[in-house]
Amino acid sequence: MDDAPNYSDDILIADLKAVQEAVQAWATAQDIWFDCGFKSYREHVDGEPSETDPIVCVQYYSSDFEWALFGDLESEFSELLDRHGFWYEIASAGNIYYYPQEGPRSRAYAQYFRWLWVCSLVQEDFADIYEELYRHFAAHPDDLHRLGWRDYEILLARIFQTQGFGVELGPGQGDGGVDIRLLQRDPIGDVLTLVQAKKYSPRNKIGLETVQAITGAAFVEGVKGMVVTTSSYLPSAREFAARTSGRIDLMTSDHVASWCQTAESGIIRDKSTLVSRRAVERLLLDVKQKTDSRVLHSSWGYNSTHNSFAVILKETRHAALLMSLPGQTLTDDGYGQRGTEAPLIDASALGFHRADTVWRVKKRFWKDGTMSFWDGANLYHPWDGRPVDFDYYD
Repeated sequence: MDDAPNYSDDILIADLKAVQEAVQAWATAQDIWFDCGFKSYREHVDGEPSETDPIVCVQYYSSDFEWALFGDLESEFSELLDRHGFWYEIASAGNIYYYPQEGPRSRAYAQYFRWLWVCSLVQEDFADIYEELYRHFAAHPDDLHRLGWRDYEILLARIFQTQGFGVELGPGQGDGGVDIRLLQRDPIGDVLTLVQAKKYSPRNKIGLETVQAITGAAFVEGVKGMVVTTSSYLPSAREFAARTSGRIDLMTSDHVASWCQTAESGIIRDKSTLVSRRAVERLLLDVKQKTDSRVLHSSWGYNSTHNSFAVILKETRHAALLMSLPGQTLTDDGYGQRGTEAPLIDASALGFHRADTVWRVKKRFWKDGTMSFWDGANLYHPWDGRPVDFDYYD
């Protein structure tokens, strides 16, 4: 039996805070806590968390703290973490990953951080790319009431869009009690439905007043109405809705879970099929003619320099689909270990229009007005058209 539910969010947060405070106090006493601190894994990489080995936090450190990693203080540091139920791994120069020890608490942390990640996907245009958003709520409808009220409205709007509705999401405040407007095109006549989203705790049931309000708004506009809640309805509310001759629908989290299941199954996992081969051919021909911001470059490596190239296939406000591009060596040292390279944009690039080389990324916007693309491992920027250096010598 999984005991993960016995660890509430508050307990997990308190345990994490306790170990962070203990490490800082210990390192301060050892006079090695300089330019050190903690951040979340999401802040560090903005990527999908592991479902089996959750990274509960990332510690960044300076050279002084290396005494706790490579010097005489290592065993003392490890024992300190062990007393709190954690262990560490050196992720890269200047960063340490903290993990919980195996067991129910580790599984609870995995669920907690995955929940935070799912919440981060409740954006206006992530849901057509991240099927995990729908999968989570299809499997865990009780989590719907943990969303913020605006996130709940956005999620519902995205679900209705997957069902083929034209959707107008209200401003969130001052909307006259109508959170979402749904338009269903029909040859006989378009059908408009006014939706009120009620993100209530399970114990706070929807009463007569709420149903009367949406009914009044629907009758004034001569359209249908719907209430969707994370809770349930009092008998008086259901009785009133029953007298509207099907004009008012009352929906709960069970309905939302079913909608999510349908939406999740409808999202294509092979992202390459979202863009036709002919469209990719036209795109490659277009970007080949000039320096184009849709061609991206990422440089990576530890004590070496590697490059990756990609092209934007599809983008929305917050996310994008990228396709890998092959590279071509322009100059080298005679051994192929050091030189310059650039993306190869020709017929061979079409071979990358497949499932394993078309992937999703998040957009990042910087204060200077520039934009980059992050996939959880590499940060891509628009390629400036000039050769880039590579160096494989370690």
